[in-house]
Amino acid sequence: MASDDLVLVTGATGFVGAAVARALQAEGFRLRLTARAGSDRRNLAGLAAEIVTADLAQPESLAPAVRGCRYVFHVAADYRLWVPNPAAMRKVNIDGSVALLKAAAAAGVERSVYTSSVAALGLTKDGTPADETTPVDPANLIGAYKRSKYDAEQAVRALAAAGQDIVIVNPSTPVGPGDVKPTPTGQMVLDAANGKMPAYVNTGLNIAHVDDVAAGHVLALRKGRPGEVYILGGEDLMLRDFLGLIASQTGRQPPKIALPIGPLMPVAWAMERLAELTGKPPLMTPEVLQMARKKMFFSPTKAVRMLGYAPRPAAVAVADALAWFSAEGMLT
Repeated sequence: MASDDLVLVTGATGFVGAAVARALQAEGFRLRLTARAGSDRRNLAGLAAEIVTADLAQPESLAPAVRGCRYVFHVAADYRLWVPNPAAMRKVNIDGSVALLKAAAAAGVERSVYTSSVAALGLTKDGTPADETTPVDPANLIGAYKRSKYDAEQAVRALAAAGQDIVIVNPSTPVGPGDVKPTPTGQMVLDAANGKMPAYVNTGLNIAHVDDVAAGHVLALRKGRPGEVYILGGEDLMLRDFLGLIASQTGRQPPKIALPIGPLMPVAWAMERLAELTGKPPLMTPEVLQMARKKMFFSPTKAVRMLGYAPRPAAVAVADALAWFSAEGMLT
């Protein structure tokens, strides 16, 4: 595994994909990065890479992208918590992923690392951290994104079971620098830092530094076993404590109002109906509130033990995210 091998990274214009590209560049790999026509390419700044136009919704664009590459990192995905057309998301996340990985096999790519999500994994009934072996309850696959990532991972596992060398990684909730969009979690960090989140719901999440997640991808390439799944997680925190962490680093008062989920449902339903009329994403949806009833806690122990993955505390991820948002003029 020579460090100057040509590596394709899909989704490098996005948050995690850009971090993966930076980690690979630091390791000396030669980069080829995909970008859709007209996409925001701010995250590609500073990367010495060949940029090719490709789109997971256009399978014919994928074979030229993988040609000549030794390795593929498939990080790209349609990640939205609300979509007016779930079929379009499924076309990208499922059909596009299978098409890309089949194109990689046909091109003689030696190994592919597929970026799934903890959204595709099971949750424990008692709220203790889940791992790669926790059974998946279909009732917990709430929302178009979760369902698409679960089905996509099952399709990728089938390709691996048929003999293709694919390692699967499941990031939890990444936080850190380079969140240009920002992602839904990055927007929450921004809102809390700007004093726009006076309340919270009683849920839990696993926070991972985006650069640790990126390092985990490189470790998966070097040390992962074909067909295996590795959670790239960080620190489990109740949402209250996560928002308190942001408040402590910005000199603000932490939110003190805990909102019950039940009474919020009619409000979320109305927001979703309005979004259908305007096309603008709602602040919350019934599905997001349903997800919040579960503590999304996960254990990265397998990746730590098998890959040498080394996640840092959530406080470091928050500090680096806030420093980046401040440098970008996004903090008030």
